[in-house]
Amino acid sequence: MTPGEHAPDPREARSPAEFLARLQTLKDRSGLTYRELSARAEASGDVLPRSTVANMLSRPTLPREELLTAFVRACGVPPDEIEAWRTVREELAVRGVYGSDAPDPGHAPARDLEPDHAEGKGGGGDCGSGDGDGPGGDAPGPTGAVPVWPGAGEGSDEGAGTGADRPGPRSRIGRGLVAAVAFAGLVLAGISVVAFLKDGHAGHPPRTPTAPAAGDVRIRVTGTEFCLGERRGTRTGQVHQLPCAAAGVPRYSLAEAGDGRWRIVSDHPDFGPGCSGIPSGGRIPDAAYEDSECGDPTRVESFALEAFGTPVEGYRIVPVGSATPGTCVTVVGDRSAAWARLAQAPCAPDAAGQLFDFDRQD
Repeated sequence: MTPGEHAPDPREARSPAEFLARLQTLKDRSGLTYRELSARAEASGDVLPRSTVANMLSRPTLPREELLTAFVRACGVPPDEIEAWRTVREELAVRGVYGSDAPDPGHAPARDLEPDHAEGKGGGGDCGSGDGDGPGGDAPGPTGAVPVWPGAGEGSDEGAGTGADRPGPRSRIGRGLVAAVAFAGLVLAGISVVAFLKDGHAGHPPRTPTAPAAGDVRIRVTGTEFCLGERRGTRTGQVHQLPCAAAGVPRYSLAEAGDGRWRIVSDHPDFGPGCSGIPSGGRIPDAAYEDSECGDPTRVESFALEAFGTPVEGYRIVPVGSATPGTCVTVVGDRSAAWARLAQAPCAPDAAGQLFDFDRQD
């Protein structure tokens, strides 16, 4: 849960629809994906299939008590507050409407859930768990300062000798030319180092970016040999960059969503079809870019694929309708390293770590 927000109070619900709306709010404020909820429930000894949670939140009927208990526990509701959710559910199930005119004095107001600022730490209980796996707070940092190269030396020793030992004008001119050539070489080397630090890689020949088109694609980080994928064996859906030769889980395809928007569809060998997206409507500034079930109304699953540069250098993946405007899908952390994660981050003027190619797959 983001700072300043409070856990929804189930006792304010007067109908099944209001009760389910509070369950949806609880999930939204948790910032957890269906996968993460399922994993948390499993760690607590509960059974909470991802598809069951999605169906529960989309139906107009009250959930079963054991399903409700597993869900609110996975969201991080403390044990002493879980009973309030069960009590309200039972009242609504029996009477149809929660008709108490006065608050139950035996219940204290639900206390605020504390925000969990450690991103991606699946354990623990608070509904404020961040998105993604790996260390939290991975925000895109500076790509490196321009190196400061040493000067041209401490000068010559031409005053040390006399007569034949003293270098003549031609010798001094020759030395000047050598120094100029050396300085030019240092400048060119400096430009190369800056380019390396900016892009995270060197030595890759320039590629002609492939324009987005519907169908199967391999999503490549522009100017690198990294492609997008997940770490198989994990359940978070966090998308990373990894060597293209090792990429392939999941398989990606592009689907047109109308009005120039695109949906990035995933096909995971363990979890089946899904969509890439940003959780919690993009309200968390550095929210993870992840794969999860399609159709979750709390996620941003629609993107603009914007060409960058003249001529085109690559394409930005821009979340459409994110609650944090002006953001792009970005490789954060060490951009030269495999398994650097992707997240929502401010679109940079130079688009460093934010350009992608969409290599078509037959």
